[in-house]
Amino acid sequence: MSLLHGLATLALRRMDPEAAHRLTLRALAAGLGPRLRGSADPVLETRLGALRLPNPVGLAAGFDKNGEVPDAMLAAGFGFVECGTVTPLPQSGNPTPRLFRLTEDRAVINRLGFNNEGIEAMAARLANRPTGVVGANVGANKDSTDRIGDYVTGLQRLWPLADYFTLNISSPNTPGLRDLQMGDALHELLGRVAEARWSLAYDGDRPIFLKVAPDVAEADVPVIVEAVKRFALNGLIVGNTTLARPTTLKSTMAGETGGLSGAPLMEPSTRLLRTFREAAGRKLILIGVGGIASGADAYAKIRAGANAVQLYTAMIYQGPGLVARIRRELAARLKADGFAGVEQAIGVA
Repeated sequence: MSLLHGLATLALRRMDPEAAHRLTLRALAAGLGPRLRGSADPVLETRLGALRLPNPVGLAAGFDKNGEVPDAMLAAGFGFVECGTVTPLPQSGNPTPRLFRLTEDRAVINRLGFNNEGIEAMAARLANRPTGVVGANVGANKDSTDRIGDYVTGLQRLWPLADYFTLNISSPNTPGLRDLQMGDALHELLGRVAEARWSLAYDGDRPIFLKVAPDVAEADVPVIVEAVKRFALNGLIVGNTTLARPTTLKSTMAGETGGLSGAPLMEPSTRLLRTFREAAGRKLILIGVGGIASGADAYAKIRAGANAVQLYTAMIYQGPGLVARIRRELAARLKADGFAGVEQAIGVA
C-alpha cells in the first residue's frame, strides 16, 4: 500500500492544488488512506497539559477545515489532529486561483481566506466520533461585525466536541485579523474567551491555545506571553504562514500574494519558537509549526522549546507515509541522545 500511496501522491501533484486536496479528502473519507499498525514507540508518548498523546507529531489546521477526516489522519499515525479554521457562518473564501505550489522550494502560498462550511457542519461531524485527540481551530468570518464574538461562538458550539481549541488570529488572508495579536484588541479577545471558558466549565475544561504569526516581532513576544498568562490560556502555537519572501525562493510562483508555508519557514519559525520559550519559561505549552519535513526538523523544534509539533505542507511533497517516517526518525534521535521521553528534550537547545 505504501507504493500505491506514493504513486497517488505523484498523480495528485500534477493536478490543480485545490482539486487535488478535495480528491484527497474524499479518498481518506472512503478509507483509502494509510493505516499504521501497532503502537508508537513509547519514547514518543507525551502530554499537552491534561491531554495524553501517543506521539508529539500533529496535523496542523488547514488540511481538514471541516472536520471530515480526523480519524483517518489519526489512523495514519498522527498523535493529534487539528481541524479548521472554522468560522460561525459558512464562507467561500477568496477568489480562485488562491493556492500555489512552489515545488522547487518545497513550499506553498495560499490566500484561501478561511473557506469552510461553517461551524454547524463541523459540529455534526465531530459528534459521537471515537477516541483520539482532535482539536478545533476557530476563527472569525470576514464580514463579521463582532470578530471577537465569533471566537466565543466557536468555543461555545464546539466545547463538548473537541479536545482542545486554537484561536487563529494569525492568518494573513483575512484583512485586519492580525490586529488582534497586540494591544487592547488582544486583551479584549482573551478576556472574552476567558469569560466564555469559565461559563462552560460545568462540562469540564479544555486547553486553549493562541496561534500567532511567524512575522511577530521579537520585541512583542514578552507582551504576548504576558497576555496569555494573564488570561490563563494554556499556551501558544508558533506559528502560521508568513508574508515574508526569502530571497532564496526559486519558484516562479514566489511573487503570489498570500501566506507562505513549507521548508523556507523552518529556520525563522524555529528561531521565533526559541524566543517564545525563553520568554514563557517552562509553564506554558508551545506547539511548533513551520517547515517540518523530517524527524530531524521535529527534533529541532522540540529542542528549541516545543512540547509538540504540527505539519501539513510537507505531506504535499512527501506523501502520506511522511508521518510514519518522522515518528521513526524522532524516536531514534531521542534515544541516541539518551532521552527517555519527549519532555526531557524540550528546550535543551
